[in-house]
Amino acid sequence: MTRREMLTMCRNGFGGVALMGLMGSSAFGKIIKQAAPSGPHPLAPRPSDLVPKARSIIFLYMDGGVSQVDSFDPKPRLAKEHGDSPYDKFTVDATQFNSIGTILKSPWDFRRYGESGIEVSDLFPHVGECVDDLAVIRSMVADFPEHTNANYFLHTGIGIQGRPSMGAWINYGLGTENQDLPGYVVLDGGLIPPGGLDNFNSGFLPASYQGSIFRAGDTPLANIEPKEPTSELQRRKLNLMSRTDNHLLGRIGNSDQVESAITNYELAYRMQVSVPELTDLSGETEATKRLYGMDSSEPDTRIYAAQCLLARRLVERGVRFIELTCPNVKADRWDQHANLKDGHERNAFAVDQPIAGLIKDLKARGMFEDTLVIWAGEFGRTPFAQGTNGRDHNPSAFSIWLAGAGIKGGTVYGATDEYGYRAIENVTTIHDLHATMLHLLGLEHEHLTYRFSGRDIRLTDVGGNVIRGILA
Repeated sequence: MTRREMLTMCRNGFGGVALMGLMGSSAFGKIIKQAAPSGPHPLAPRPSDLVPKARSIIFLYMDGGVSQVDSFDPKPRLAKEHGDSPYDKFTVDATQFNSIGTILKSPWDFRRYGESGIEVSDLFPHVGECVDDLAVIRSMVADFPEHTNANYFLHTGIGIQGRPSMGAWINYGLGTENQDLPGYVVLDGGLIPPGGLDNFNSGFLPASYQGSIFRAGDTPLANIEPKEPTSELQRRKLNLMSRTDNHLLGRIGNSDQVESAITNYELAYRMQVSVPELTDLSGETEATKRLYGMDSSEPDTRIYAAQCLLARRLVERGVRFIELTCPNVKADRWDQHANLKDGHERNAFAVDQPIAGLIKDLKARGMFEDTLVIWAGEFGRTPFAQGTNGRDHNPSAFSIWLAGAGIKGGTVYGATDEYGYRAIENVTTIHDLHATMLHLLGLEHEHLTYRFSGRDIRLTDVGGNVIRGILA
């Protein structure tokens, strides 16, 4: 068969090839956005008939493991038995470092806030003012007592390296509402958690769904400023790269790596215009900046305040999933194996006002109803001391909270024992949290799957139940 004969026979298939290319292009994404702004990504599984409550998620990641008995789960018995041996009170599990001291009372008092009267420690007076908007879960458990595996479990639903992050799953399932910004953004406050960038990776999903890391400061991304003297020259270079990649794609056939590279090059080009405008906070009012704490005397508070304000601006622009990591305070994250009081106070002072400012600002702008805010670490801490003045890791009980879209505020869900050591009522898993997040986005967690290694895999693995008790 000659080439001319082949082209004649295949001419009717060219339209289908063109359509496939168009469906993967940014132009088609804009058509989909205009036709159905809240609809699914064209290449992702169709969501169920759930009515979505949330359009975006802001995940406030408390790296290191906040102590539940010093934050959102008061335990008066610890004060009564302070200094006693825990072995005389309950069965003590092995801990990460097995330096088990005596029962340690909380250095902070708890106060009741709001109409709900939920008790919050003096570490979080600003968040306490927002307690009627929060659903506090006191019965979370984790599968791993060590940071790296626990971080993978929290972020990807499985405690090993190489799986897609929850942000990547959401980006895959729903796509982005803004063609000029990534659908999944990580705001790096200065500390990448144990486990590294794999916490934000796309795993076996196409690379275009991975998290884009924005650093704190004036230059959030490398090479965000155009290097070419004119936009026309830059566009011509990008077109040359695209032609080269497409030529390779034509030779090797379907390739997620090459297609993702083409998509990412195009997005990077558009981000050179959108990101500088996004990160320029000069247009925000002074009152808004003060609300978040950008006028604080503490540098770490100013860093986290800017990140929270930037998260709100990302939600305004249609970004689906935004994660904030902790600022680089001198306290080594929330991981206080010693010097609990100073370490937790430093961390709390850095994040308390900015988080409360974020909630108040979202409410004032009418964005709270469709933005889900989640505050969580990878596990909790023991009610007894490590050494004399620290707490070791505790995966058997910890506290998190959710607020915003579809959440019943002023709610406490679940409970721990009298020492805050183990969850005993409405025990809640990371898979349950992920299932609830997807549910509020209008996705059925059992149906959001991706075929890999011979089976359909999902974020919630083979578990997960929606936490109905915290839903409005």
